[in-house]
Amino acid sequence: MEKDLNQIRNIGISAHIDSGKTTLTERILYYTNRIYAIHDVKGKDGVGATMDSMELEKERGITIASAATFCEWRNHQVNIIDTPGHVDFTIEVERSLRVLDGAILVLCSVGGVQSQSITVDLQMKRYKVPCIAFINKCDRSGANPFRVIKQLRDKLNHNAVAMQMPIGLEADLQGVVDLVAMQAIYFDGENGEDLRVDDIPDNMLQEAEGLREELIDAASMYSDDLMEAALEGEVTQDLLLQAIRTGTLSRELTPVFMGSAYKNKGVQPLLDAVNDLLPCPSDVDNQALDMKNNETQITLASDASKSPVALAFKLEDGQYGQLTYIRVYQGTISKGDTIVNARTGKKAKVGRLVRMHADQMEDIDSIPAGYIGALFGIDCASGDTFTDRDSRLSMTSMYVPEPVISLAIVPKDNKAQTNMSKALNRFTKEDPTFRTYVNQETGDTIISGMGELHLEVYIERMRREYAADVDTGMPRVAYRETITRKAEFNYTHKKQTGGAGQFGRVAGYIEPADNDEFEFVNSVTGGSIPTQFIASCKKGFKSCLVKGPKMEFPVTGIRIVIDDGASHAVDSSEMAFQAAARGAFREGYAKARPVIHEPIMKVVVESPTEFQGNVMGSLNQRRGIILGSQDEGVMCVIEAQVPLAEMFGYSTVLRSSTQGKAQFIMEFNTYRQVPQSIAEDLVKPET
Repeated sequence: MEKDLNQIRNIGISAHIDSGKTTLTERILYYTNRIYAIHDVKGKDGVGATMDSMELEKERGITIASAATFCEWRNHQVNIIDTPGHVDFTIEVERSLRVLDGAILVLCSVGGVQSQSITVDLQMKRYKVPCIAFINKCDRSGANPFRVIKQLRDKLNHNAVAMQMPIGLEADLQGVVDLVAMQAIYFDGENGEDLRVDDIPDNMLQEAEGLREELIDAASMYSDDLMEAALEGEVTQDLLLQAIRTGTLSRELTPVFMGSAYKNKGVQPLLDAVNDLLPCPSDVDNQALDMKNNETQITLASDASKSPVALAFKLEDGQYGQLTYIRVYQGTISKGDTIVNARTGKKAKVGRLVRMHADQMEDIDSIPAGYIGALFGIDCASGDTFTDRDSRLSMTSMYVPEPVISLAIVPKDNKAQTNMSKALNRFTKEDPTFRTYVNQETGDTIISGMGELHLEVYIERMRREYAADVDTGMPRVAYRETITRKAEFNYTHKKQTGGAGQFGRVAGYIEPADNDEFEFVNSVTGGSIPTQFIASCKKGFKSCLVKGPKMEFPVTGIRIVIDDGASHAVDSSEMAFQAAARGAFREGYAKARPVIHEPIMKVVVESPTEFQGNVMGSLNQRRGIILGSQDEGVMCVIEAQVPLAEMFGYSTVLRSSTQGKAQFIMEFNTYRQVPQSIAEDLVKPET
């Protein structure tokens, strides 16, 4: 593993569903001699793509869990993480981008910039990951890579420049023109492994020269030398590539490549671009917080000889125990080392170190700075930082979206109950967006996640991997309660049972807060509530937020101000003031016009234009608000906001009304008040 840091690339492959991420990874592994035969994603030959190692992935033809691998291309070590496209598995993309230095944004030359492309782009922005774009599927009918480049500029605000132009399109795709070297590249051989370089066809020369001028203009903004050379007409390939690299690393320029992974065209030049344009570990500025020194930010050095700092970004329960994927940012982690978990302070001895190739592993002795590897038998959580005994550095964790859909699950027998507990314990540890809890009132085990597909996959995995047969109840929507106006309270809690009693009076007001948080303001003057009981009041109020008095949904978005009260020298206690606060909350809450809020989803439907009316009608029936629609020739894209409660089973309705040609994506957008008629229906089952 010991390679010059400048020759290491940690990249992710991210895109919308069905843009060809896994197919592209399969070709990369083939051309770098990591695998010796190409298999299809759908697994028609019974094998399936290398990176889709899970049985469910092969059956459904989708990526569920991100998978890591490594390969070598022209003396550069390339570590790759293939990520899922479905928004249900968004955490897999999130944690991968957290530890990667660069990324390939794959776009479909027909679909262009789609809804999930926008989400992935936001995630790249969040972690400041430089990327290059690859417009895939140029062999499909309706392919138009230059329309996709325009969308990259308009929809994602990327300064996108074409590095290539296709030779032929759709069924006539033969190769690409390299605009840097000004030559045509053809991909011969059974699997496109033999590159043939030729002169640019005469009928394309003029267009190629025009595009090269545009490329030089865009790149010269990042290099004075290139600007001078362009004025003198002496632009060299090295000078141009250096300028493009500078623009790419600063995320101010997005070089765009083209091809068709499935038809084995355009992959090798993309690999060259990974080496030439994407950052090596030392190009990236990685920060850690010094826990010994008031969480001061420290810049980590990609130096294998310094004290180690590594981030655990993914956990997996394998046949040999817990597998912890780590990215080492500084220092080296070797077999036999003692490492410390910065969050818990617990020490652990490193027993076995491996490098992953999908679900296969290769034993290694150490993981130096800049590399991705995995540890065995270390107890930790996703997002933990490992250091040595002397330093207390912690990496900032990743963003974890909140679950939006819940489902009640009931095991069929005692054996299934035991196995279900094991499965849930493992899944919640592996996936921070998958939560589980037991409803104290109904006794139901509730699982929550990012969407129907997310929960469906976990239930299927319970059956297959743990033989836990479970029945599922109707998904429960994560409703919230809040208030709509200010209301005062003045509550006295008195209890006399002989001996010391309980006494506490709490007065003040409750009002809506600007955000979804709970705010507690202490405005008590003159010691009417002794200082030591203020915390008890806050605790009492907070305990009421878990289940609202109206419908027992969690309460959000309220501010409670206490400005008066009374205490008793003997009878007042922490318990008394907690009880007084609970009574005060119920009193104020009832007067403050409580309402129920429901999760509103952003829904994007892609459908053939002929079914546009049907799709809009189906969204309107579901209390949807249409935000807009874009006509893109054959297809149209409709954006809407729809309550989650109305979206269950929508995929079946959509397919039947569009002859199976439309697809939709939804993700959580906001919470909004439930209309009165719906709120009354919600209350009815409880009465």
